[in-house]
Amino acid sequence: MANGCEHPAGLHTGAAPVLASATVGARFWLLIEHSGPWAAYLDECKLPDATRALIDRATALGVRPQLIRRTGKRNGSGGPLHVFVASSAGAEPWMAEGRFDNPDDLDLDALVHGVVPESCILVGEPVFLVCTHAKRNACCARIGLPLARFLDEQLPGQVWETTHVGGDRYAANLVCLPHGLYYGSMSQAAAIAAANAYRHGEVVLDRFRGRAGIPEPSQAAEHFVRSHTGELSVGAVAVESSRSDGDTTVCIVVHNAPVGSSRFRVVVEPAVFAAPCGLACTEDVSTYRLAELSLLTPALT
Repeated sequence: MANGCEHPAGLHTGAAPVLASATVGARFWLLIEHSGPWAAYLDECKLPDATRALIDRATALGVRPQLIRRTGKRNGSGGPLHVFVASSAGAEPWMAEGRFDNPDDLDLDALVHGVVPESCILVGEPVFLVCTHAKRNACCARIGLPLARFLDEQLPGQVWETTHVGGDRYAANLVCLPHGLYYGSMSQAAAIAAANAYRHGEVVLDRFRGRAGIPEPSQAAEHFVRSHTGELSVGAVAVESSRSDGDTTVCIVVHNAPVGSSRFRVVVEPAVFAAPCGLACTEDVSTYRLAELSLLTPALT
């Protein structure tokens, strides 16, 4: 709901489950620096025609566009268009940065083919996005803005405020790029722990929503294998295959550990978290439960 906080504050404390809720469609990213103001939806924002055409082109190609701005900065600035592009797909996600006098010069076709566009330079440090999109949902600003300021103080130059990332109910939302790792219901302590873990190539399972760009049941299966094995390395757990059987999803998950690789059969089912009245009487939360987890092959060294 735009311009309002649908969910009582208690829903954002981490008591409700957040797993398997990362945005499914975000495999490629286009981040455009635009200080604002931000309307409730991107197509309602007052943007230069060339920038709007770039967003339309990105959307048509399946690239997720986001407006970003430095914490506390609200006034526009002239000069070339500043963008980041990122690929969260594949085993080696990457991010690149560029500045363009003419947005038409940004080769988004290269991006969706996994190639760094010309005039963009690979970025070696992660980028952290905090949703502060007040016009989309007031909770994102009320909870997200203080978090963005805090993280910016701890990790100067790596933190950006951003428009809607999906899942207002999970505010404050944090996205770690280029891998597209989503965290929700973040406190300051949880956010800096997640950010520091990501900088070292790891995830923190507490308040981890999942990795963007893969189906929610697969996100759940990866989460349960991580919980079972204790594996935190970002790239060490991945769904090899999956099939649906009614509401149930059967996944084969590969765990690549330092001591060898294992494969697990993981069965997940949709579930509902019934929020206690003291937490949020108004709305239950959809999630997933683990129905089965079994080792298919022992570690192969």
